[in-house]
Amino acid sequence: MTKNSINIVIAGATGYVGLDLVYLLSKHPNVKIKYLCAQKNIGKKINKFDKRIKKNLPSISKIQSVDWKKIDLLFLSLPNGEAQKVINKLYYKYENLKFIDLSADFRIENEIKYNKTYNKKHKAKKLIKKSIYAISELTKKRLHKFRIIANPGCYPTSIQLPLIPLFKKNLIEIKNITIDSKSGYSGAGKNYKSKFKFKNFYLSTYAYAVRNHRHIEEIDQEFRKISKNIIFTFNPHLIPSFRGILSSIYINKKKGVSTNKIIKTLKLFYKSDYFIKIYKQNSQIGTGNVINTNNCDISVCQTRIKDKIVIFSAIDNLVKGAAGQAIQNMNNLFNFNVSLGLK
Repeated sequence: MTKNSINIVIAGATGYVGLDLVYLLSKHPNVKIKYLCAQKNIGKKINKFDKRIKKNLPSISKIQSVDWKKIDLLFLSLPNGEAQKVINKLYYKYENLKFIDLSADFRIENEIKYNKTYNKKHKAKKLIKKSIYAISELTKKRLHKFRIIANPGCYPTSIQLPLIPLFKKNLIEIKNITIDSKSGYSGAGKNYKSKFKFKNFYLSTYAYAVRNHRHIEEIDQEFRKISKNIIFTFNPHLIPSFRGILSSIYINKKKGVSTNKIIKTLKLFYKSDYFIKIYKQNSQIGTGNVINTNNCDISVCQTRIKDKIVIFSAIDNLVKGAAGQAIQNMNNLFNFNVSLGLK
């Protein structure tokens, strides 16, 4: 589908991810923001919540006030369980309307596993098969077949981008993979203080969700599409930083595979992808270079053990891990230049 300009709605505009969506999309040359929706602060201007937003945009309104006949795309940055209700009401009534959901509502393709992971029944289970789980670089050629785009989680994005190509090329062992991820606290949303009542929160690093982090099912699902025998452990940590994720992935190479071959494979796989940067061997990287960008920086390092490497993957959890990837998916969906609104 190709259009010179599209009309969009952003639901959940005042959350951390919602504000990044508004800020980035307000500078996109092919986008007209027609409505900014939220449950509270009706009538207020969006730049009251984010001084970066300079453009004069519509005041905040309720989603019930939207004239859907004039809208091409709805971004949903809502709590888990809410987007499915909205999409269920609109999907069949407005056949030209497309959806990019930044919650987990359409990430899990198995309804029973969704119910178990999120402890709630899916309200639009018939639409799950009409959606696509979309890490931009991995699904860009298939997006046009779908109207519901499930934007991936932030941790899974940082993990799958370096690992999926190596699984596909059979270069690494698929068992005993250890994934250690550290994230800024914005990933927990504006209510993070009620979710994490840690002592000295802003001065400390915390491990949490040791066995049952919700993103594990999402990662498992995508890995199973390559092999049902992939075994990994995953543990997230909160760090005293607002933005950014650094995932450290410890894996064993297949016999005879050099670290240099792994780097060359990643470079070749992502050679035409604007936002992926593969560093030279043993490069030290962190979140500093990716903050406020849609980039994913990847470094492959040799450990003291001959066959073991560690891959570092850095993204901004609010951009490449959420709003930026959603816009990248939009650019792919409507055949816009992939970097528009994201440079």
